[in-house]
Amino acid sequence: MTHTYEVTGMTCEACEYKIQHVLGNVEGVKSVTPDKAHNTATIEMEKHIPVSKFQEVLKPYPKYSITEKAIMPVHSIAFEEEQPKSWFATYKPLLLIFAFITGVSAITAFHANIFELEHFSVMHFMSHFMAGFFLVFSFFKFLDLKGFAESYAMYDLLAMKVPVYGFVYPFIELALGIAYLVNFEPQATNIATIIVMGFSSVGVIQSVLNKKKIRCACLGAVFNLPMSTVTIIEDLLMVGMAAAMLVVY
Repeated sequence: MTHTYEVTGMTCEACEYKIQHVLGNVEGVKSVTPDKAHNTATIEMEKHIPVSKFQEVLKPYPKYSITEKAIMPVHSIAFEEEQPKSWFATYKPLLLIFAFITGVSAITAFHANIFELEHFSVMHFMSHFMAGFFLVFSFFKFLDLKGFAESYAMYDLLAMKVPVYGFVYPFIELALGIAYLVNFEPQATNIATIIVMGFSSVGVIQSVLNKKKIRCACLGAVFNLPMSTVTIIEDLLMVGMAAAMLVVY
């Protein structure tokens, strides 16, 4: 069953992540979709959960309040008329970033003439791609470190148990990006990537298989990207590249 509540206090994306995370941890809740523009939170639950339960878990965060107060009709109409985004529109930021990193990596992978394929180095391409991926993605996470950590803790297995890991993870990505950029200890760097990205993909796969409607934290709290198979492909692509380079090295 699904019910929409009025939630006050949300002023930014980080607030939405907080509401989604806190209410999403209530037993019986399947998904939480907060909307700061309309001061609402749509909650899908296995069975009816009294609003008092949600109010109880929000007590440590006095900035927010949740009630069953009726929502103004104009808000409901506006919400219903909002058209869902297409797949391309939803993932446009991610696709553009991947295209940019791929293009730059391909150009820098040529030893001499860019138009002669015999001068193209696949290993250099993958190494530069990995460097660009980790550096760019860590940058977006640093823009709102707290928002990322809260969002990441909703599906990453380690961040769920140890919240501080969500704050450390962007630094790990930054370190890996620099390591690939300067070709520092390639074997150790590739092994670390396989472990970090492989473990991260486990939580992503579980969330997708359980059909949890949560945001992907790959680009931090800057973009509102849903968790999907795209996220799985993203993580496993990095694992695959690292494994390929590990074999060659």
